[in-house]
Amino acid sequence: MKVLSVDFTASNAAEQFCLSLKETGFAVLNNHPIPVNLLYRAQEEWKNFFYSNAKHDYVYQKPAQDGYFPFRTESAKDRKVSDLKEFFHYYPWGKVPEETKEISTLMFTHLKILAAELLQWIENTLPEMIKNSLSIPLKNMISDSPNTLLRILHYPPLTDVPEDGAVRAAAHEDINLITLLPAATAPGLQAKDLHGKWHAVDCNPNSIVVNVGDMLQLCTQSYYKSTTHRVVNPSGADANVSRFSMPLFLHPNGGVLLSETQTASEYLHQRLREIGIY
Repeated sequence: MKVLSVDFTASNAAEQFCLSLKETGFAVLNNHPIPVNLLYRAQEEWKNFFYSNAKHDYVYQKPAQDGYFPFRTESAKDRKVSDLKEFFHYYPWGKVPEETKEISTLMFTHLKILAAELLQWIENTLPEMIKNSLSIPLKNMISDSPNTLLRILHYPPLTDVPEDGAVRAAAHEDINLITLLPAATAPGLQAKDLHGKWHAVDCNPNSIVVNVGDMLQLCTQSYYKSTTHRVVNPSGADANVSRFSMPLFLHPNGGVLLSETQTASEYLHQRLREIGIY
């Protein structure tokens, strides 16, 4: 399984990016247009949030999905053991700590603009029959969508021996169209190939990892397939270090038809129930 590292500024960037997504479900973008200093600033400001007791003032309420999700709230689909993580869902319309609002809005905006361009690259590569079957163009699906979210994740140090089977993020597929993940503060992300073998995904601090979600798989009739991935537990001295990551999950507007029988809203709510947060 070879996830390609693609130079965003290269003349063949779109071709190489889509080839990697088609063959592995993942691609890594270098020389991308997101200012790296924005990511570093966002990581620092959100670190302070997770290290404070103020986070408990922002606990999410069902069925809304904005706010703070305490440690071990979420489990991967079909798993009984919860993940070793806490996280915050930032939506432009939702609650957010004032001290992180500006940087979160900037990250959200920059990443969403990039995502719209990447979705156009993806659509351009689709066979005509599949392209014509889309209910609307891919980049239009996310236009003004209230469901696109920036998830800020904190995987705390493993100060205690985890229970059997407990990992930072168990094997899963993303729900959405595509995910943009600016490099995390530590390695651990792995993707599974068609033979069941796991492969580490690049963690270059200046890169963005992009992967296919189940909604893109559904609306492209599996031309692009989502890939199972996970975040493994570190060992040795690395187990005493927090890991932070900040993926943007690109979601269509709720009324968008992903197939002849299912809207994005119906599919999203089904999946959120399966992982226990709806």
